[in-house]
Amino acid sequence: MVYTISLRENELDFARIIRIRLVEEISKVIVGRSREALLLLAALVAGGHVLIEGVPGVAKTLLAKAFASILGLEYKRVQFTPDMLPADVLGTFVFDQRINDFVFRKGPIFTNILLADEINRASPKTQSALLEAMQEQQVSIEGKTFPLPKPFMVIATLNPIETEGVFPLPEAQLDRFMMRIRLGYPSPKEEIEILRKQEAIYKWRLEVIASSNDILRLQEMVWKVHVSDLVEKYIVDLVQSTRRHEMVRYGASPRASVHLYLASRAYALLSGRDYVVPDDVKAIALEVLAHRIILKPDALYSGITQEDIVVDVLRKTVVPA
Repeated sequence: MVYTISLRENELDFARIIRIRLVEEISKVIVGRSREALLLLAALVAGGHVLIEGVPGVAKTLLAKAFASILGLEYKRVQFTPDMLPADVLGTFVFDQRINDFVFRKGPIFTNILLADEINRASPKTQSALLEAMQEQQVSIEGKTFPLPKPFMVIATLNPIETEGVFPLPEAQLDRFMMRIRLGYPSPKEEIEILRKQEAIYKWRLEVIASSNDILRLQEMVWKVHVSDLVEKYIVDLVQSTRRHEMVRYGASPRASVHLYLASRAYALLSGRDYVVPDDVKAIALEVLAHRIILKPDALYSGITQEDIVVDVLRKTVVPA
C-alpha cells in the first residue's frame, strides 16, 4: 500500500475549480469537447503526454492551443514534415563570432506545451528525437544535457486516414503517450453551434485561469491522492487482462499500469477527491490502454478494434467494492 498525506479541503476546491473553469473557457471556442479538455488536463497534471487522433478539421490544433492559452502556459507549434531534422525541434549549436565560440540555440521543444502537429509526417529519426524529452524532460545534444521547462507536455496530432508520405509511429513511441484521444465528427446540432462560434474564435477572448506555478502545484498534489490496495489490484488486473485476451497479440505494457495509476489519481483530484475509486480508472481506461494493444491478424480481419478489447476487458474484470 502507498500511504499518502491527505489533501486539505481548500486544495481539493482549487483543483476542482481549475477543472470547471477550463471546461467553461474551452466551450467558448470549441463545441462538444469538454471531456477531451478534462482528459488533457488530467494527463498534464499526471505528468504525461497526449496523442490526439482525428481527421482534418475536427479542432485538434485549436483544442491544444486553447488548452495552453487558458492555463497560462507557453505554447509552441511545430508542423512536422518529411524533411524535418531533429535539430529543427531540439535546437543546435551555432557559432557566435562575437564570443568566438559555439552557443546553443534552443529549439521549439523548450516550452510548456509543444504541439507536434501531424507527427507521423516526420521521419523516424525526427520522431525518436522526442523520446528523451517525453521520458526524462531533458534534451541531450553533443554530450550536453539541457533541462526542459516545467511543466512540460507534448500534444501530438495524427491524421489516421493518410497513408502516403507518412511514417507510422512505432509501438515504443506510442507507449510513451499517456493517452490517445480520438476526435470524431460533431453531431448536426454541434456543427450548427460551431458555425455560430466563428466570431468568438476570431476574436479569441479566452480568460487565463491559471499559471505554470498552479499546474506545478497540482502535479505535487497528485502524490497526495490515496489509492487503496483494491484499486491498485484492479488497475493491474485490467492491464494484465489485455495481455491474456484471445484477440490480442501483445497487450498493454507495465508503463500502461503506471500511466493508468497516475492518471487515475489526477482524475480523482480534478473531481475534488483525495482518493481514487474504480470509476476514475474506468473513466480513462479507454484512452490510456487502447493505443498500446497490438491485435492478432484474425481480430483485424474481423473488424475488431483496440477500443473493443478495452471495453471487453472492462466488462469482464471484477470491480472492487
